[in-house]
Amino acid sequence: MASLNTQSRGHARKQQIRPLAASLLALAIGFGGAVAHADDALPKLPSKTPLKVGFAQTESNNPWRLAETKSFKDVAAKCGWQVVMTDANGSNSKQVSDIQSMIAQHVDLLVFPPREEKPLAPIVLQAKKAGIPVILVDRDVDQSVAKAGRDYITFIGSDFIDQGHRAADWLVTATGGKAKIIELEGTTGASAANDRKKGFDEVIAKNSGMTIIASQSGDFARDKGRQVMETLLQAHPDVTAVYAHNDEMALGAIAAIKAAGKQPGKDIQIVTIDGTKGGMDAIAAGELGASVQSSPFFGPLACDVAQRYAKGEKIPTWVKVSDRFYDKSNVQQSMQYGY
Repeated sequence: MASLNTQSRGHARKQQIRPLAASLLALAIGFGGAVAHADDALPKLPSKTPLKVGFAQTESNNPWRLAETKSFKDVAAKCGWQVVMTDANGSNSKQVSDIQSMIAQHVDLLVFPPREEKPLAPIVLQAKKAGIPVILVDRDVDQSVAKAGRDYITFIGSDFIDQGHRAADWLVTATGGKAKIIELEGTTGASAANDRKKGFDEVIAKNSGMTIIASQSGDFARDKGRQVMETLLQAHPDVTAVYAHNDEMALGAIAAIKAAGKQPGKDIQIVTIDGTKGGMDAIAAGELGASVQSSPFFGPLACDVAQRYAKGEKIPTWVKVSDRFYDKSNVQQSMQYGY
């Protein structure tokens, strides 16, 4: 299954949206996941043009979020959407109020990445009560509060646990199964951070020579990742590996490692998740070992899901996006996929 790794541009790209998204949907169904029915349990989506769509972004302080937002901007006209966009600037309460404002504006559809699982779950129920269908992208909400297929249409995103597994597998091989690891976690309470930690820690626990000596949140931010790494380096000068939940924190860690007089990629092996241009450049330079891609290009797929839902078609409760993997063996020929 090909990842959505280029942005929607021009007529040719427009024609590719449906096949790419359809293949993702077919694979998602093939995984045996539950299927949501466009029935009375969920609000209907009107078949009209333009469709007023609310997109509530979490923040815009890194390349991944900027690429995600641009993906929706690029697909809007092709999909027949009039998009209302907001930026929560890293605040759960701001994202909730942004979405409440969209509900008050009577948007036809809400699409957003919940900044955290628990604080953003109740707003999904508010939207359902107001008769507005919801598609979640990138991050999910607490399923004990709001459930896919019952309270919102679907979650479109990667398998974060699998991403953690893949990062850990690479690190075990790269270090010969012996490492003292610092883990830089993403935003506390975010589904991506929770699951990337779970997946990575599961693999590490099965390898007796691998030890996580410290684990702390860097909030998915480069500068925060640098600051946390500086502090943890002082407390744990014997560290030999770093696992960062995203490229931005990994790049911050690289800066901290250099400032401490150590050589990233040699003295300390680093593995991360995202596949940004900055991360890929760091792999090419030998400072970053590997990065598991996490595609931000949800616009075309969200468009296709919405159109299918409006027609009454069955939608998987999880539309799973597959991700590439970059290391020194393939990074040069994969640069076009960076963002």
